[in-house]
Amino acid sequence: MKKVLMIIGLCASLFATSCESKKEEKEEETKFLVTSPIEKDTIVDKDYVCQIRAISHIELRALEKGYLQKIYVDEGQHVKQGQLMFQIMPMLYEAEQQKAQAEANFAEVEYKNTKALADSNIVSKNELAMAKAKLDKAKAELSLSSVHLGFTQIKAPFNGIMDHFQVRLGSLVDEGDLLTTLSDNSKMWVYFNVPEAEYLNYQNGLKSNNKEVVKLRMANNELFDHSGIVETIEADFNNETGNIAFRATFPNPKGLLRHGETGNIVITTPLKHALIIPQKATFEVLEKKYVYVLDKDGKIRSREIKVGAELPHIFVVSSGLKPSDKILLEGLRQVQENEKIHYTFVKPDSVISHLSLYAE
Repeated sequence: MKKVLMIIGLCASLFATSCESKKEEKEEETKFLVTSPIEKDTIVDKDYVCQIRAISHIELRALEKGYLQKIYVDEGQHVKQGQLMFQIMPMLYEAEQQKAQAEANFAEVEYKNTKALADSNIVSKNELAMAKAKLDKAKAELSLSSVHLGFTQIKAPFNGIMDHFQVRLGSLVDEGDLLTTLSDNSKMWVYFNVPEAEYLNYQNGLKSNNKEVVKLRMANNELFDHSGIVETIEADFNNETGNIAFRATFPNPKGLLRHGETGNIVITTPLKHALIIPQKATFEVLEKKYVYVLDKDGKIRSREIKVGAELPHIFVVSSGLKPSDKILLEGLRQVQENEKIHYTFVKPDSVISHLSLYAE
């Protein structure tokens, strides 16, 4: 009988111990991690979609009608200012020039004879004036024919890179026909649109005689080797988008950037005493961001926040929180509004140190 009682007592003890262990395990499972926002100096990179343009990008067109007789360059080739690129068959214009030269020579002889007669008072001064006017007209026509002949040679107006040909050797081109385009890529103009509020902040924060230095993130997500400078802002806002166009100038010594590329302008802004929280401590409802804040009784209440900037893994909060607030860090989907929770407080420095944070 004693043995039976001892066995029953032992089982009861083991059962009680097991229940207590499960109770403690349950309490441990229901504990949540809580932290606070942290004030920290940091920097924010803001990206703007941009269009990259050559500092000079022009169309080369035929100035005279004729057959394309020679092409001296190739597509994608670097050309120098004054280099001959295309030759339109010049024979017709050479003949016109010879005719104009002959007429100018005849007018000059006629003028000299008339002048000799006028000096001897054989002809009137009016006849001499008419001969002089005829000579001037002939010289003007000779100059015009020389210009037309010169138009048969298309030369590079500046150093640049050729684009693809729009015509081929032997093509009949008319006046104004597009031959190719030429780009000066020594410097690049990069255009990007800025919202009105950010434009006002930019102007208010700009120091006198200082220009904003920006970076360029290329299409392969790498940063361009050289920084650019914001040099101009357009005069008018786009009423449809509410944006205004900025233009930054980048040096392009290696010719890596080409006309027509796209990318992102990166503007770096320092933030003093920024209020920072982990992104994972937030949730979204109808495009608004919220956090769970603990009140003095340990109950959680949702609170809307405004995000001023976004960095990898963190948000910079512009309104809605104070450094003294306690916010739920994990388990946001396991709790309900006004629920009292058991929690463990984690220092914000410890939380932030485990995130990829670009902060000072």
